[in-house]
Amino acid sequence: MDMNILAIESSCDETSAAIVQDGRHVLCNLISSQIDIHRVFGGVVPEIASRKHLEVINHLLEAALAEAKLTFDDIHLVAVTRGPGLLGALLVGISAAKALSFMLDIPIVGVNHMVGHVSANYLAHPDLKPPFLSLVVSGGHTYFCVVEDYAHVKILGETVDDAAGESFDKVARVLGLGYPGGPAIQRAAEAGDPEAFDFPRAMMGKDDGLNVSFSGLKTAVINTVHTLEQKGEGVPTSDIAASFQAAVIDTLVTKAKRLMDQYPGLSRFALSGGVAANAALQNALKALCEKRGLAFYVPPAILCTDNAAMIGCAGYYQYMTRGTSELDFAAEPDLALGAPDPGDQDIPTEVLVDLLNE
Repeated sequence: MDMNILAIESSCDETSAAIVQDGRHVLCNLISSQIDIHRVFGGVVPEIASRKHLEVINHLLEAALAEAKLTFDDIHLVAVTRGPGLLGALLVGISAAKALSFMLDIPIVGVNHMVGHVSANYLAHPDLKPPFLSLVVSGGHTYFCVVEDYAHVKILGETVDDAAGESFDKVARVLGLGYPGGPAIQRAAEAGDPEAFDFPRAMMGKDDGLNVSFSGLKTAVINTVHTLEQKGEGVPTSDIAASFQAAVIDTLVTKAKRLMDQYPGLSRFALSGGVAANAALQNALKALCEKRGLAFYVPPAILCTDNAAMIGCAGYYQYMTRGTSELDFAAEPDLALGAPDPGDQDIPTEVLVDLLNE
């Protein structure tokens, strides 16, 4: 019998409900965005985000069922983001999911949002299976990792300060490009010279491994803009945007090369997360993979952003490998990729393989 997973995502400023069948087939994936609401503030206001989640969550769940032509009686599992994210925003989704689990008497799984981003590629590419190399770049996180199997992600490098997406937002703000910063920087960069400014690439020494740092880069851009303004000179927005974007991409590609060098036996590389929608980054990593003989995977833009379909996919594999979460699991705003699942119970590898091959 097909398993229908009702998934909820509310970690930041987008409310999403989706129904995913057997972990890979998306029956519907609805997203209610708050971008226009937060744009006037130049970023997400947590209290407003929580309030807006409350306003739309029930309507979104009803709409998801209607689009999938299902009823609550057809749902077998509830999956919801438990972290990382904004505490108030997370609690809205978790409360709704727990109520449904209790009311329908069906299991629930609290899903790591970052595992959801990794899982987005499973939805976009039916042929993709672990193990593979992965780069996850989002607003709050940057991870270089190996996806060992559906239940285990090994972190090999991460940001030591600002994440790539966070830096895009902050640089866009100082350039007056608005929110969200990622798309704004990309549009401005298309008309700019990526070599106009020599912005720093931090932690590029051999001893720095796979960790990255973007705080210094962000500060260099801000200082450049302020210096030009103080001198009364015009700020070449497109050139600065292009040079900043080039520095971020150069850093990520250099670290991706090191990751590939450490695992020469793995032939697949997957990019995911909100920043994965950046076309220049996609092109650079695709070219690297082609040069190295690796298959390159990236989700479409709708699955790069925060969405419930990726949570439903991750929730399916979590349930199949580790079982249900306890109903009293908590929201975890600072949850890291690779952290144990609530009620974590490791299943022997041979049992895991049998489950996934059924």
